[in-house]
Amino acid sequence: MSENGFQQKPAAQELRATMRVAPAVRHKYEQDGLWSHDTLTRWLAACVVRAGDRAAEISSGGSTTYRELAEKAERFARGLYDIGIRPGDVVSMQLPNTREFLIGYFAIARLGAVMSTIHLPYRTAEIRTLLSHGTSVAFIGLAAQKDFSPIAEVLALKRDLPALKHVIVVGDRIDGAVSFEDLMGAESPLPAKLTASPSDPFLLLFTSGTSAGPKAVPLSYEITLGNARVGVVEHRFKETDTVLSVAAYTHLLGLYSLHLTTKVGATNILFPAYSPPDLGAAISRHRPTVLVCAPAHLIGMMVSGLLDQIDFSSIRLIITAGSALPPDIAKEVSTRLPNGFLTNLWGMTELQAGLYTRPGDPFEIATSTSGRVAPGGEIRIADLGDVPLPFGAEGELQIRGSLLFPGYYKNDAANRLAFADGGWFRTGDLAVMDAAGNVRITGRKTEVINRGGMKYNPLDVENILAGHSKVAQVAIVPYPDEVLGQKACCFVVPRGRILPTLEELCAYLLERGISKVKLPEQLQIIEEMPITPTRKIMKGRLKELLKG
Repeated sequence: MSENGFQQKPAAQELRATMRVAPAVRHKYEQDGLWSHDTLTRWLAACVVRAGDRAAEISSGGSTTYRELAEKAERFARGLYDIGIRPGDVVSMQLPNTREFLIGYFAIARLGAVMSTIHLPYRTAEIRTLLSHGTSVAFIGLAAQKDFSPIAEVLALKRDLPALKHVIVVGDRIDGAVSFEDLMGAESPLPAKLTASPSDPFLLLFTSGTSAGPKAVPLSYEITLGNARVGVVEHRFKETDTVLSVAAYTHLLGLYSLHLTTKVGATNILFPAYSPPDLGAAISRHRPTVLVCAPAHLIGMMVSGLLDQIDFSSIRLIITAGSALPPDIAKEVSTRLPNGFLTNLWGMTELQAGLYTRPGDPFEIATSTSGRVAPGGEIRIADLGDVPLPFGAEGELQIRGSLLFPGYYKNDAANRLAFADGGWFRTGDLAVMDAAGNVRITGRKTEVINRGGMKYNPLDVENILAGHSKVAQVAIVPYPDEVLGQKACCFVVPRGRILPTLEELCAYLLERGISKVKLPEQLQIIEEMPITPTRKIMKGRLKELLKG
């Protein structure tokens, strides 16, 4: 039985049980103001009361006020309720940053159901895995994407997924699927007791790492929205902001942007699909004050020459996350922000926003580190035995606190590996922390190269090579060597038609103080990097290219 009095299905009860928190821990977080009575529905209602006629979103297709968004979400929630969706049920959604996504997102929360997002590039194999792992009751998707018909594919999967009862289509009607538009036609009110509790499951997301298979991450309202509520202050979000998230809402960075915006009642600029020209056009047309993106998006703007063509003067804050920000990109972008700050953020699906630089930080800190821990978090740098290391020493970044998930859903083996004594979460990221608490991510534990017993992480080498005039993107991966054990291969996406050579790249590194032992022994030119939906380079795929 849920706190709102509705009998939950066994799968929903099992998921809710994973969110249990020790009473003493809960009391501390509440006393410290880290957890409050946060739910998405309460936040939306507050926006309606405070500024119901302000635009919740704007796009090329018009705009929607907060009052209109609340009304549409209420109607769609009733439509979902009428087909049997109940509190605690998992609803998967594979939609771009569109009005339908916002309506679906707020409607699912209004029902007390659990949102599980699916990245747009995912196809049948990945969708099958996520729908079955998350025991989804419903799937919401587009009638068709480029070269792919997700609804038809998901309808075919229903035979093998007994938990999946409903497939909902946005766009053209498809036999066997429920029309999103039809569900919007519901008008009768929802049951009065149908409200979510802050401790209820809010999101069931999946990791999209570069090496391991996806793991299910449950997050409650108090974990996720509590983290965003303190983030509003740290990032200096304002109700007058217009926020353009290049990051998809199917990724937690995009959702973080949405949560920050909703908390203050600001306006979202909907941006469905990234290309450098489209991003340039959106900035020119809508004049955002906040831009949330990955370094890869800025690199694309730079390589295409658009940094010199677009007026960035409206932007007072850029938040980048997902990978390291190359120094030359940071400098190029910062010079185009006469009224703003470029900041870095480090986060994971398991905790949303863990570290970030703040507006006003010195340029060197803001662009070369991931900043300091978010309020409610504790961090340490530890060795392989989970022993804390002193400032300046490289080790694994570990974190705990009110922003951290309770553990992977139905994955005891992963949980045993993920957590150290004392509730410290092993992030898998290598890092160095200074005495002021600023953290510089130096790589992943799994990406260390062992060359004849000399172990090093290639991130520093990659960051330097990213500044070469002939390099658009770069990644360094190890390959086997009979004598040294491993050597390094440098994969490069060229910036222009004149290709770099291995010799000139090595000379470039030596000129900048890189040890000879860290020089790559091979160079491979490729047209594009294999990337995850969250814009991270998949080094495992690059290793496969070497094997081929």
